[in-house]
Amino acid sequence: MKKTLLALVIASVLPAAAFADVIVYGKANVSVQSTDEAALSSANGNQADGSKVELLSNASRIGVKGGEEVNSQLKVIYQFEYQTEVDDGTNGSQTFGQRNIYLGLQGSAGTIMGGHFDTPTKVAQEKIDLFNDLEGDITHIFKGEIRASNIVQYVTPTFGGGFSGSVAYVTEENDGVTKKTGETGNGISASFGYNSPTFYVGVAMDQDVEAEGVDLIRVVGRLTLGAFQLGVLGENYDNGVADEEDGALVSALWNVTDKWAVKAQHGSSEVRWIDGESSSIGVDYKMTKSATLFGYYTVVENGQPDLVAVDNYRDDNYAGIGLDYKF
Repeated sequence: MKKTLLALVIASVLPAAAFADVIVYGKANVSVQSTDEAALSSANGNQADGSKVELLSNASRIGVKGGEEVNSQLKVIYQFEYQTEVDDGTNGSQTFGQRNIYLGLQGSAGTIMGGHFDTPTKVAQEKIDLFNDLEGDITHIFKGEIRASNIVQYVTPTFGGGFSGSVAYVTEENDGVTKKTGETGNGISASFGYNSPTFYVGVAMDQDVEAEGVDLIRVVGRLTLGAFQLGVLGENYDNGVADEEDGALVSALWNVTDKWAVKAQHGSSEVRWIDGESSSIGVDYKMTKSATLFGYYTVVENGQPDLVAVDNYRDDNYAGIGLDYKF
């Protein structure tokens, strides 16, 4: 079903005024995965491997977005996006889980919006993470991948041929009681960068977004030359208690033909795990403009196990094949 037809079907059962300039979109991403995860017993320190085959729905989603012009200089914009599980039809106890949702105003002076959506630091990742929503997703070894609630954001218009910036205020709507380090409070997330078809560079920061006293700085770069894309990401994390932690990631993509692409990614980080590492290789086959068949192999691990906190130990292997369809 085409986007326009689906939009007409939805609009036919709801007030027409609510669907000015509406776009219905989404993606279904399903993979069959062989999983081999290490388990460690805190009682005797013995390691056991748990192996299984899984059918996964990798952040499959459906959403509507659009807007309506107030005048030639101002437009009301909105987005309502929900995650749904293609594999088992449930998202915990619910069919849908909230993703990026906002209402805002967009004009020549920029965009201001409020709701529940990705912070500027998360968005600054751009296209560096080539295994996004899979086991190789950078969120497994980095922090800063936050979709915040109660967030108000201003985004500048693009200027100077590709420069833009964002700043967001995240409020936990507390009663004004002073927060201690590590407790949830109010925060600021901001980013600034330059984007062009050839290269992208950006810097972003979170202050008190994850929790009171937690600061994060992220630097990202991407270079695209013909069929090749190279990406790098660096991160510094300070929780105000332990020593500052750092991490770095590099990714590479080669579009072998207009149908086939091969990709690889490696990250090393102390931010989420002690001696955390994630390595992935993959291949994509573009069946149509909207459908991509893909395969991947990922290893996620960290250093020697800590018997006091065994949940922090990983030595996991994942191999899968899947289909991604965007509409």
